[in-house]
Amino acid sequence: MPILWIGFAGAGLILFAFVLNQFHNWKDTYFIYDFCNFVGAMLLVWYGVAGKAWPFVVLNGVWALVSLRDCIIDLQRNSTKKTKCAWPKWMH
Repeated sequence: MPILWIGFAGAGLILFAFVLNQFHNWKDTYFIYDFCNFVGAMLLVWYGVAGKAWPFVVLNGVWALVSLRDCIIDLQRNSTKKTKCAWPKWMH
């Protein structure tokens, strides 16, 4: 049963980011968007490995790698911004 919750959490994070993007609250260039996709995909990889669902693992493994790449790019871009508050670095 606990592994099922890992799958729900992963899917929920990805869907959460997707819905906020669709309603124009988050842009696909925001670090928080990419981070939610990365964490969600990694949770789904874990869930897929536990269930030996290898195509699911491959799909979400690629999703996680692309999201991780975007997180790194976002962090590099945001590290040069001068701001008094850390929140804008998550959102732009």
